[in-house]
Amino acid sequence: MAVTTEGARRKERVLCLFDVDGTLTPARQKIDPEVAAFLQKLRSRVQIGVVGGSDYSKIAEQLGEGDEVIEKFDYVFAENGTVQYKHGRLLSKQTIQNHLGEELLQDLINFCLRYMALLRLPKKRGTFIEFRNGMLNISPIGRSCTLEERIEFSELDKVPP
Repeated sequence: MAVTTEGARRKERVLCLFDVDGTLTPARQKIDPEVAAFLQKLRSRVQIGVVGGSDYSKIAEQLGEGDEVIEKFDYVFAENGTVQYKHGRLLSKQTIQNHLGEELLQDLINFCLRYMALLRLPKKRGTFIEFRNGMLNISPIGRSCTLEERIEFSELDKVPP
């Protein structure tokens, strides 16, 4: 199919952004091949990008393998947009450490650890605070939990206090 001048202009002007967890994929799961194929078909008409709270490597695990992910999307906004890629090249990276400073960052981490130590949960699994460039991922159950444990934990939100 030939690309018209109007189609080329539309591709330059239009950017469709998709969230990763809970939109393109179930939380922390791989993308369905049909969804991946649809995105590539859409990319022939418009620019496409993905946005996720995870770092690039975790987004890559869900959407493909390694560097191929950066080649399949015109834009990748990792870590809630604090790390940006355009056409496979790193554009910019913001860091929470530079923004808050080491002293305030440690105060925040220590507060969270003390608070989580007091929580009674059905299960706790390691890596409660994951330091990322632009954010802290604070997980009371722990990032090392299984999918089943994550689902069990999410059910707690549905129970009235």
